[in-house]
Amino acid sequence: MSPERPLRVAVVGSGPAGFYAAGQLLAADPPVEVDMFDRLPTPWGLVRLGVAPDHPNIKAVSRVFERIAQRPGFRFFGNVEIGRDLDHDDLASAYDAVLYAVGAQADRRMGIPGEDLPGSWPATAFVAWYNGHPDYHGIPFDLSARRAVVVGNGNVAVDVARMLALTPEELASTDTADDAIAAIVEGGIEEIVVLGRRGPAQAAFTTPELIELTELAGADLIVDPADLELDPASAAALEDDTAIARRNVEVLREAAARPPQGRPKAVRLRFCVSPVAILGDGRVEAVEVVHNELVSDDRGRITAVPGGTREVIECGLVLRSVGYRGVPLPGVPFDERTCTIPNRGGRVVGADGAVLPGLYCAGWIKRGPSGVIGTNKKDAAETVELLLEDARAGTLPRASGGDVAELLAARGVAAVSHAGWQAIDARERALGEEQGRPRVKLCRWDELLGAARAVESGGRALLP
Repeated sequence: MSPERPLRVAVVGSGPAGFYAAGQLLAADPPVEVDMFDRLPTPWGLVRLGVAPDHPNIKAVSRVFERIAQRPGFRFFGNVEIGRDLDHDDLASAYDAVLYAVGAQADRRMGIPGEDLPGSWPATAFVAWYNGHPDYHGIPFDLSARRAVVVGNGNVAVDVARMLALTPEELASTDTADDAIAAIVEGGIEEIVVLGRRGPAQAAFTTPELIELTELAGADLIVDPADLELDPASAAALEDDTAIARRNVEVLREAAARPPQGRPKAVRLRFCVSPVAILGDGRVEAVEVVHNELVSDDRGRITAVPGGTREVIECGLVLRSVGYRGVPLPGVPFDERTCTIPNRGGRVVGADGAVLPGLYCAGWIKRGPSGVIGTNKKDAAETVELLLEDARAGTLPRASGGDVAELLAARGVAAVSHAGWQAIDARERALGEEQGRPRVKLCRWDELLGAARAVESGGRALLP
């Protein structure tokens, strides 16, 4: 690092991986100057727009991010999209290093007939909608059907099922988008069926998420005891498996033994079934599923193989939660197979496998969509350690361009500063206080940018 000026790093993406990386850079010796970019006017990524609204304790990690944002040397540039307002070459010329932490923004598809029928949605869109993502405001989710089907056995699938089952009272204390609250409360959904491709011993949800389904005020959790009869391979594997898997099976068996309480709604967990087609004339009317058999290979890996039995489940809404995937960024290497930025421990590599100096990645775009929020702290630390090691070794290309703020102003880009975000945050919290809620989210682009424009610095508005 040169004594003439601090190292300047651009962090693209303001979710957990981006903020953890920024925090470690700002705490370095000597400190690093960090500019963070996000296409949204608001930071925090999935902490704001992916964590279920009835999980305020998980959202509390945002307080850590806010402390990071208050440190000297940090700037936030919201409402700035890489590939639209700036390109990678702009960043590479203005910064000594560029670190991409853009997550996995798209959903995986099932690849079955009828997947694009009206009423069939990716869970990512549904989650963004009820969390107030401005890109998803106004989507006409039709919740009038009696039955909804959720495809997937991870925490997102459980979140989606639980949100559909919450009572008006349970929703009233959350920061769920107002339109979503109204749609859930006024909708006609009485049963939510969750489909798992493999068995209960292989389910990907965590035990606390599962237990929450047993504690819903307005919905019974229904599990068929026959679905919990483990095949020999699963029973053997469970003995050596994680405590989470064993506890999940225990909770499921307890739920199966408990008679329904006659609550207004039901969440029904199904196992060893896979959708093979979504049926309907002009919109979703049913899902055809195949019953799977579990087989174990030579390495002990248990996979689901379609059997000969099929079944049709009538429904009016299908939400698929079968995984996330990263998307390519202009000018940045991308591995189409893994849907990640190719890298070695966070150092980005080109098509020939050689390390590209000054280019780094962290989070889901680095390792794929795995782990919890805290996983990103260790992941970001690994990347930052390599970046700082390269800086000490003098292998980083030194920035030759000017201040990116001037470049954005010259291009007429209305970037939202951290002060602008604080104005949005204050407005949402004030609206929430009036209703006894943590916040009432501004869900439209014009509302968000309008709140940010109210902030002034040195007598002039930050945003035109």
